[in-house]
Formats: sequence, structure tokens, C-alpha cells
Amino acid sequence: MTQLDSSQTKASAVLLLQDGTRFEGKAIGAIGTTTGEVAFNTGMYGYQEIFTDPSYKGQVLVMATAHIGNYGVHSQENESGSTQIAGLVVRNFSEVASRVGDVETLASRLNRDGIVGIADIDTRGLIQHIRDCGAMNALISSDGTPDAELKARLEQTPSMEGLELSSSVTRSTAEDAGNADSAVRIALLDLGNKENITRCLVERGAFVRQFPMDTALEEMKAWGPTGWMISNGPGDPSAMPDTIGMVGDIIALGQPVFGICLGHQLIALSQGLKTEKMFQGHRGVNHPVKDLESGKCEITSQNHGFVVSRESLDDMSGIVMTHEHLNDGTVAGIRLEGKPVFSVQFHPEASAGPHDSRHLFDRFVQHIKQHSSLQPA
Repeated sequence: MTQLDSSQTKASAVLLLQDGTRFEGKAIGAIGTTTGEVAFNTGMYGYQEIFTDPSYKGQVLVMATAHIGNYGVHSQENESGSTQIAGLVVRNFSEVASRVGDVETLASRLNRDGIVGIADIDTRGLIQHIRDCGAMNALISSDGTPDAELKARLEQTPSMEGLELSSSVTRSTAEDAGNADSAVRIALLDLGNKENITRCLVERGAFVRQFPMDTALEEMKAWGPTGWMISNGPGDPSAMPDTIGMVGDIIALGQPVFGICLGHQLIALSQGLKTEKMFQGHRGVNHPVKDLESGKCEITSQNHGFVVSRESLDDMSGIVMTHEHLNDGTVAGIRLEGKPVFSVQFHPEASAGPHDSRHLFDRFVQHIKQHSSLQPA
């Protein structure tokens, strides 16, 4: 990303889509030029958690909610150490934060993290265009770069399909969280982990060690885990053959495994299923999912542009589809028959329903305790 110092007066900005569609508005955040895959989120709250979610790495994000920034950003509500989105598109942007506590303005956060954005455009029209035409790359520029140069830069932007991004957001060293004396010891493979996943595990009494994605399996085994968490993350899961192989090796250990979003997709790929790029992804906090085993429906938070192929699942034995997205019938969860391994395509740690899916963490911890009790002393 290129960037310059932001001025007090809003500069003009342009949003250019891969198909040539152009929007003009006002600059927000850092002054510069940024590119990525354009995506939209339908959530009406939680923009800070969204912007700091590593799963959004490489995406120019359009917010469907008209007013963004009005309650600022709070120091305790980050999902990672920095803003992860590639760029931001909003209708109305608030330069002030109407909230008490350890809060700064969203404008300040975007500037500090070098995030280029655009406001004062017709986001409803833009979202309708994406819905009709599908996911594509986009560019935001507010530094006066000539159009010809912008178009050339946009053409050089790689497609999200085939792009591995987890290595750019995984932690560099292992980190611990929770009670070190706990018998529930969870090795979390960090592919772009949201902090609230770790919090939910710790709240249930687990001791969690969060490992960088390139950690050797033998090193993780030596720590003595009693269960494994495969985290969420960005990019195309099929572009991660080494990680797919590691996940398969983890499952072969016979211990409980829980995967969320990218982790769900990698578990599926490790068992011979396929993933596919969606026409446009699921991103928001209002996605209805049916638990096919209990018959209950849950309102879930989702953020993904790839999905497990339902056709490949129908052709595979030993893997059960446990959850279905009610809007389009896509695979939202699976489990392996005869093994303590399950995964979901949505975010049970997020506050969508608001806590409709938190029971999945209880199930995971219960699996670990049951499995440990069956092992010889």
C-alpha cells in the first residue's frame, strides 16, 4: 500500500471496480491507494471487530449500514493487533466518537494503521452491483494517481482465488492463554485467529497455546495437547497444501478437533472434500443456519468467500453434514463419523444471536474431557 499524510480537509477519492464501474466520493483514513477483493458486510453493529478480523485480509470492505464510526473504537474490542481490511467503503463516516471509556475515533485508527477508505458514495447501489455481478477486485485511491495508472495497478491485483494469506496474519511466536494447570489443553493452529475464539475457550477452563501456522506437528504434540483448534483465517483454502496435510495428520492422532471457517474448510479438504469460490460471500451477523441433527435454527455471524462443495460431500462416506445455511443451502458444518472431529462455517464466538452458537465450544470441551477420561493413565 502507498500512503501519504492525511489532511484536515477531506480529499476526493475514487473507487474503481475490476469491471470498470467507478464511484467518486471523499477520502477517509490514510491518503493513498489500495487494492483488494471487494466484499460487503450486512451487519448493523460490530464494525471494529469486523475491521480487525484477520479473515478480512486482502479485502476492500463495503459496509451496508449507512453510519460507520459513530461509536469509535475501544481498546478491549479488537480481534487482532491491527486493522486487517485492505480498504473501507462507507456511506456516512463519523469523525467523532460518541462513547465513554478507552475510545478513539475510527478516523484516528484508520490513519494510524494506514487504511485507505472512501465515503459519501451510494453503498446500496454498489452492493446491488456486487450482488448482481459477483465478487471482483477493486481499488480505492485518494492521492491523485492518474486513472491510467490506477487501471494498470488494478489489473495487476491477484485474484483471491488461489491466494494464500494466512502466512501474513499468523502470529510469529507461540502464545499461551488461560489456566496452565487445566487438564483441558488446546493446541490452536493460528491461521488468522480471532481473539474471541481464544477467550471462549479460556472461559470454559481451557489452557490454550496458540501456535504459528508453520510450527512443526512434533513440536505441538510435545506440548501435550488434549484437543486441537483449527482457526479461521483469510484466503483460498485450496492454496494451502502443506496446512491441509498437517490438519490431516492432526486428525489422524485421534484427539478431539474443532475447526471454524477456514479451519472448517481445511478439515474438509484434508478428508478429500473440495472447496469452491462463491459468487459473492457470506458476510454479516444475520445469517440463518439450521442444525440438521437437533432441528434448531441459529442466527450466526459469517465471513467467508469460499465454501465446502456440497456435491463433493454428497459423494463422500464417513462425513456428515451437520449444518445448512438456510438462505442458499450451502454446507455450514460437518462432523467425521466415529471421530471427535467437527467444524462449522460460521463464527460461534461472535455475538450474532447473540449467543446461539456458543454451545459448540461447550461441546468441544466436553469431547476433550470425555476422550481424556478414556485414555490409560
